[in-house]
Amino acid sequence: MGITVSQTTPAPGAPRLSHRLGRHAGVASIAGFFLICVIAFAFATDTFLTSGNLLNVLRQSAPLLIVATTMTLVITTAGIDLSVGSTLAFVGALAAVALHAGVPDTLVVIGGLALGGLIGLVNGYFIAIAGMPAFIVTLGTLSIVRGAALLITQGYSVPVDSNGWFVDLGREWFLGLPLPAVIAVAVMAAGWVVLRHTRFGRYIVGIGTNAEGVRRAGVDVRRVIVKVYILSGAAAGLAGLITTARLGSGSSNQGVGFELAVIAAVVLGSTNLFGGRGTILGTLLGALTIAVLGNGLILIHVSPFYTQIIQGAIMLFAIWMNTRIFSPQRRRKG
Repeated sequence: MGITVSQTTPAPGAPRLSHRLGRHAGVASIAGFFLICVIAFAFATDTFLTSGNLLNVLRQSAPLLIVATTMTLVITTAGIDLSVGSTLAFVGALAAVALHAGVPDTLVVIGGLALGGLIGLVNGYFIAIAGMPAFIVTLGTLSIVRGAALLITQGYSVPVDSNGWFVDLGREWFLGLPLPAVIAVAVMAAGWVVLRHTRFGRYIVGIGTNAEGVRRAGVDVRRVIVKVYILSGAAAGLAGLITTARLGSGSSNQGVGFELAVIAAVVLGSTNLFGGRGTILGTLLGALTIAVLGNGLILIHVSPFYTQIIQGAIMLFAIWMNTRIFSPQRRRKG
């Protein structure tokens, strides 16, 4: 008994501090990289730190923030959802078609969220109930849903009448901030509460760590996974509605490559790609980093083609950091 006390009393704060720093190393690293990007672009161009540009970054990054929140939940369960970009385009295009046909704005918004959730339900069924790999299932729905968007629009952009309140989803202001950004912050706050302070969030983390152990504890693992994919689909639907409202038109070409940016934001934020660890704060920083990179490179007149190359390189680097550094460290500490 005395030996135990003598071993733990010399530096009681040091191991605890070291453990906390180790656990949050990924979030700290992306926070540092984000600050470096902001400082670099602030010196490179006078327009980057203007209020107009920063608010524009927030408005444009809102769909990414919204979908990245639920993608964090999906990846924490050791899953993946490649269909979010196609869902965004399909819901946005169908919303434009419905508004053009005279469907009330409220019904369009509710229907768009329900449609996105339905696509997520289909994904969840085949993944959780049928036992198919998430990558294959969502790759298939990516193609099907994008094809459906092309079918209903015939490849054309469908304009949205600006007389209704629907366009306010993408253009209105609230307390001096763009409404899309306010919605995104609300979604991320809800995602943080769910993941950190609810039983459902603990199930999500447990499934990513040891799904069989969670099942033996009496949890309906399949139902939890289905719910996660429903949330992912609904978030993509909301992002599609906001995008269509902001642009004033719906198109089947919206959201091409969007799933890459979403996954990059989540992984860059240090969520474990193999499940068991997720962080909404890290996802927020990862999404803002991608948004700042895209905006800043345009302001310094770099070709947008380089933006995709840089984002892809950052994603590869983030995955390498995730699998080679943070995961082994976590195992050693566990």
